[in-house]
Amino acid sequence: MGTVTIGVSIAVPEPHGSELQQLRAGFGDAAAHGIPTHVTLLPPTEVGESALSAVEAHLAEVAAAGRPFPMRLSGTGTFRPLSPVVYVRVVSGAEACTRLQQQVRDPAGPAARDLQFPYHPHVTVAHGIDEAAMDRAFEELAGYEAEWPCTGFALYEQGADGVWRKLREFPFGGSVVPPQAGRVERGSVPTR
Repeated sequence: MGTVTIGVSIAVPEPHGSELQQLRAGFGDAAAHGIPTHVTLLPPTEVGESALSAVEAHLAEVAAAGRPFPMRLSGTGTFRPLSPVVYVRVVSGAEACTRLQQQVRDPAGPAARDLQFPYHPHVTVAHGIDEAAMDRAFEELAGYEAEWPCTGFALYEQGADGVWRKLREFPFGGSVVPPQAGRVERGSVPTR
């Protein structure tokens, strides 16, 4: 058995997710169409394929204890010069995201890992593109607003083609989505 690269995130729902993804592509971010619009809970993490079932069980436990909370995005921020990223700010739901990511990365759990930077919930809209395009993203989305009730999170796997695909959804409150209903078979392309 080999390894896979996984991530856990809160999807930005439609129509906001597609809108931000199109804007990200329009700023020249070549990775935009391979990354569903999201708030990260577990950044790209390599695990053994044999550990996936333990990760899924752990995430189901975290989700079962969770409760829906309001999410609101407003305005922009940047991690420059430390990291070439422009993002839309999470202004409501940030504390809940911070708690969730700590539970997901539980040091005793199967998805334990250290972070390169302190956790800061956000929605990336430009990453690793030229400075002028980063400035344009920062300015054009300064007035961006979106809100929705966050009702769960999902597990994703990065394919060899660099595209992130949803493996399974984990709704809050113990209502676990059966694997066949919430899972996309590995290697297939999700439909929207």
